[in-house]
Amino acid sequence: MSEAPPPDVAAADVPAARPSATPLPQLTSLVPPWPGGPLPVRGGEVFVRTTPWTGPIDGPDDEAPRERALYVHGLGGASTNWTDLAALLSVRFDGWALDLPGFGRSQPPPRGRYSIRGHVRAVIDVLEHVIAQPGPAQGRPVHLLGNSLGGLASLLVASRRPDLVATLTLVSPAMPVYRVPPAFSRALLLLLVPGIPSLAARRMGGITPEESVRAMIRMCFGEPGRVPPERVEQAVQEMRERSEQPWADHALTRSMRGLITSYLRVGAANAWRAARTLQAPTLVLWGARDKLVDPSMAPRLASVVPDARLAILDRVGHVAMLEAPEETARAVLGMVEETAACREPHAAVDTPRSVRR
Repeated sequence: MSEAPPPDVAAADVPAARPSATPLPQLTSLVPPWPGGPLPVRGGEVFVRTTPWTGPIDGPDDEAPRERALYVHGLGGASTNWTDLAALLSVRFDGWALDLPGFGRSQPPPRGRYSIRGHVRAVIDVLEHVIAQPGPAQGRPVHLLGNSLGGLASLLVASRRPDLVATLTLVSPAMPVYRVPPAFSRALLLLLVPGIPSLAARRMGGITPEESVRAMIRMCFGEPGRVPPERVEQAVQEMRERSEQPWADHALTRSMRGLITSYLRVGAANAWRAARTLQAPTLVLWGARDKLVDPSMAPRLASVVPDARLAILDRVGHVAMLEAPEETARAVLGMVEETAACREPHAAVDTPRSVRR
């Protein structure tokens, strides 16, 4: 019996995300990657970047909200995927963004096991570190944001450790599906066969960083032609650095295998069942041109999460935080502000139906 909900849920059947009107910084130039460093986790360490809180841009900092957020990238991504969004959300959040084990500047996991469970453990360890840091919001749950593979891991974290998560934002999360997306080659299913991930990694090693980045942009972006040349060059440089790591291609292929095998889990380990248990207010955000995870999954997921709101962004693909950082930031802040308002006595918040922007 399938754990997934029926496929006939319309966007109009779930609550809409309410965009925030909070003034945001103007990203008029290329934002450089935020600084970071290694952080110990179970069995090793991961690289974590930090984005400092800036406070409101149109008023005093006194008594302005100052909370904490953790950003989790997707398959083949890195903490730098969140550079622009973290800059925008710094009006409210101190931000942390990790490189999952084997990605970005993080070391590979022990014994090279790239499982969803391992990524979940790493996120939990980083969350516990973030919560323990001294200063404003110490000891309080963190706003957790994840994209694709990182979205799936974040959902499972929020289900297992609700005490760590204030709100949850899922940007095109890699929820279990039982058919191959059109953008994928069916050869990816061979990654389930023992020995094939190693062969695939060797073949990927022959692809240049430039070819890899341009292929990723075509697959992940709704409008590839609008990606600024500076961003392309930044991504190419990052890919060059990554290609120098001997484990880089293994991390990608074995994480893909771990993702596919996770889809076969049933019972409490299944992500669709976990979604029904979520306690945190949740934003489900999808690009209408997502080629990797079918946008029709968005209302289906929002319909099963107890306290969800939905935003579908036109002309956007799989990585909304990169393609539409301001729209994404406003959706996130809208949920956070709505949640804060609901905590106030006698607060009344309208709940519009789903919105398409």
